[in-house]
Amino acid sequence: MPKRPILENIFLSPDAIRLRAGWRLAGHTLLFLAFLIFASLPFIILFFMDIEISDTLLLAVNHIAQFIATILSIFIARRFLDQRSFTSLGLKLDKKMWIDLFVGIVITFIQMGFIYIIMYALGWISFEGFAWEFESASSVTLNLLGIFGVFILVGWNEELLSRGYHLQNLADGINLTWGVIISSSVFAILHIGNPGATWISTLGLFLAGVFLAYGYIRTKQLWLPIGLHIGWNFFEGVVFGFPVSGLNIFTLTRINIHGPELITGGAFGPEAGLIVIPALVFGMALIYTYSNVGHARSVTPQP
Repeated sequence: MPKRPILENIFLSPDAIRLRAGWRLAGHTLLFLAFLIFASLPFIILFFMDIEISDTLLLAVNHIAQFIATILSIFIARRFLDQRSFTSLGLKLDKKMWIDLFVGIVITFIQMGFIYIIMYALGWISFEGFAWEFESASSVTLNLLGIFGVFILVGWNEELLSRGYHLQNLADGINLTWGVIISSSVFAILHIGNPGATWISTLGLFLAGVFLAYGYIRTKQLWLPIGLHIGWNFFEGVVFGFPVSGLNIFTLTRINIHGPELITGGAFGPEAGLIVIPALVFGMALIYTYSNVGHARSVTPQP
C-alpha cells in the first residue's frame, strides 16, 4: 500500500476522504461561535437598551440563540466536514424516540426524588410552601410553561453538542472511553461561568456528563440523554426546588437547604454535592435495566 503524503496524514482521516476528527471539531467550533454571535444580537441589543425583562425570558432568549447556533453549526459540520447525515448522530425518528424521552424524564424524577427524600430525612431541607401560595395561578402557569420550554431547549442544545457532535467525533478520532472523558470535561467546563461554580461543582458536572453519555452508549440514540437532561433540570429546579447549576429559577416547591454544603451542593445545587454521586449511580442502574429490557439496537458507535 503506497504511503500517503504528509499533509494528507495530518489533515485527512485514514479510513475516508474527510478531515480527521480533531479538525472537524475545530471547524465546528468556529461555525458554532460565528452563528452564536449572530443569533445573540437581539439579546445584546436588549441588554444595552436596559429594558427590564424577567429572568425566565432572558434565559429563554439566551437558549434560543444557542438553539439556532447549535442546529446550524452541527448540520453544516455534519454534512460537509463529517460527510454524514444529521440523523446519524442518534436522532432516528421512530416510536422508540418517544419512549426514550419519556423514560429519561421518569428516571430523573426518581433520582431527584431520591435526593430530596434523603436530605429531608436528615433534616437538611425545610419546606416553606408551594408557588401558588405566594403567586397568582396565572403567574404560576406562565412561569411553569416558560421554564419547561427553556429546559427543552437546554436538553436539546447541550445533548446535541456534547453527547452528539463532541462525543461521537472524539470516539471516532481516539476511542469511546476518551471520547466520554473529554466530552464530559468540556461539558463541565462550559458551566464554569455559572453563579457559584467551584471545582467541586465542575467535578459533579463532569460525572453528570458521564451519566448522560451512558444513556447514549446504551441506546446509541440521543433521545434518552435528551430526556434525562430535560427531566434533571425540570425536577431538580421546578418540582423539588433546588438551584439548577447555580441558577435560581421559578420553583413550584419553595425550600431552604440547611445541610453541609459539601454534601448538599448548597447554592449551586446537588451537582456540587456528594449527594449527586449515589443519585447518578442509581440512575445508571435504571438506564442499564431499561436498555436491556426496552432496546434491541446495535451497540456499534455511529461515526
